[in-house]
Amino acid sequence: MHEVIFEEAIEKIRAKDPRYHREAYHFVRQSLDHTKKDVSKKSDDPVLHVTGQQLLEGIRELALKQFGPMAITLFEEWGIRTCQDFGEIVFHMVEIGLLAKTETDSRADFEGGYKFDAAFRQPFLPASRQAEPMAKQPPGVRPSTGAAA
Repeated sequence: MHEVIFEEAIEKIRAKDPRYHREAYHFVRQSLDHTKKDVSKKSDDPVLHVTGQQLLEGIRELALKQFGPMAITLFEEWGIRTCQDFGEIVFHMVEIGLLAKTETDSRADFEGGYKFDAAFRQPFLPASRQAEPMAKQPPGVRPSTGAAA
């Protein structure tokens, strides 16, 4: 999508609902691209659509990779405090025509997501402070030390 059109659409969205910073929309778009690439690697079919849960996992992976332990702080600055906020951003983009959805897609798809502390802080805590290990550690992070490889 042409960047000027994307920016104009985001400004229209934010004029109606200013809760989320413009960078949040850019990050969700990046996360969608990241998720599509990741899902298509695991399948022979080119991915044209990802589920809300797949997108949430892609958001988590990309945030940990790009922002590390600062992800949750940055999200809070952008107005994002729960997975439902990501759903709101996605559906704002759907409503203005930046994204498409299927008949089964809904905001509720983002309700069963992760707790932000567990997803974005816990991977960087020393093992002695981790409540329970995450199923998937971010690239380069050792669960026992929290230090980058």
